[in-house]
Amino acid sequence: MNSFTIIFLIALTLSYGVQFWLSLRQAEHVRQHRDRVPDAFKDRVSLAAHQKAADYTLDKNKLGNIDGVVGIVFLLLLTLGGGINLGFSVWANQGWSPLMTGLAAVATIFVVMSLFELPSSIYQTFVIEEKYGFNKSTPAQFAKDHLMQTALAFVIGMPLLALILWVMDSVGSLWWLYAWAILMSFSLLMSWLYPTVISPLFNKFTPLQEGELKNRIQELLSRCGFNSKGIFIMDGSRRSGHGNAYFTGLGNNKRIVFFDTLVESLSDEELEAVLAHELGHFKCKHTIKMLVASSIMSLISLGVLGWLIDKAWFFNGLGVEDTSHAAAILLFTLVSPVFTFFMQPISAYFQRKFEFEADSFAANNAQATKLISGLVKLYEENANTLTPDPLYSSFHYSHPPAAIRIAHLESIMQASA
Repeated sequence: MNSFTIIFLIALTLSYGVQFWLSLRQAEHVRQHRDRVPDAFKDRVSLAAHQKAADYTLDKNKLGNIDGVVGIVFLLLLTLGGGINLGFSVWANQGWSPLMTGLAAVATIFVVMSLFELPSSIYQTFVIEEKYGFNKSTPAQFAKDHLMQTALAFVIGMPLLALILWVMDSVGSLWWLYAWAILMSFSLLMSWLYPTVISPLFNKFTPLQEGELKNRIQELLSRCGFNSKGIFIMDGSRRSGHGNAYFTGLGNNKRIVFFDTLVESLSDEELEAVLAHELGHFKCKHTIKMLVASSIMSLISLGVLGWLIDKAWFFNGLGVEDTSHAAAILLFTLVSPVFTFFMQPISAYFQRKFEFEADSFAANNAQATKLISGLVKLYEENANTLTPDPLYSSFHYSHPPAAIRIAHLESIMQASA
């Protein structure tokens, strides 16, 4: 132990302490408002649906608290408890090269982490989601998804990690600039490939059939000057009753995707308005802004790691004897969230700002009343609470709370009346 150990433990206590405090605030706020539908929704959402959303939120909140405790214990076991030391020492005895030893140790530790997280994922899917009628997945489907995700992580992640470790060993003190360029290039490549290569491994995508909905959407795309590689319906109902819509891909490989559950629950006018909101993100260049922000944060993070990697106190303070590059990457990945937690409100603020801008775009290019009715249906059918704690939402919500978002849309309608 050294001074950095104390700093780490203080940061861990503060970050998780605030998280648990925020969680308690959220639970209390939702519980206090459980028995009365907010005035803004009293004519739109039934009391039964409102109470279902409250109970669903409270159940997820409890599981999140348990996950938090497990996360703290597991992080301490890996670091100060010697788990990382054990992982690297086991593979060091195999007589492999430092690069292969590092890859094997990192892979082993991430597999163990995945196994630790598995019970929570199972409980979320087959207890909480099942309880509220959202789960459509079977144990076989769940196991298949988990194995495919793990396999993809190895097939894609291990060569990327090997390349970065090779760069760290080969190009000198400015390795972190080369690593940043590699990561950004990889991120862009995966964003471009995801719609046609990765996503179809998990879901079936069916082109939207000819008809009134497709004509309406194509007219919207034409008005907004947006080109895509197609409009697809995804079989989201195979796993969940939740509904959603999204854009995916980059450049000339962009796709518009509707969950089949969304198409079944919203009218054509509401789907058009929801799509107009998503188009707003592209027309307001939110995707590019988020990509630039992400790249800057990645550069800063790698720069910090480049400074820490030669500091013995960084390794020793976290209970790690192996000062290899692989151990440094693993440590930094595990520990950095402890120190960056208090930056979450900044990120959430800009994300919510982008949502307001996208809503404004949708209100000007589709029917604002239909966006409101569509959003209310989504809130109700996805059991999203209408009464989150304001402070909790400032840390954890990428979208504005329902009442604030609806009020913003109504103000746009009044201003244009």
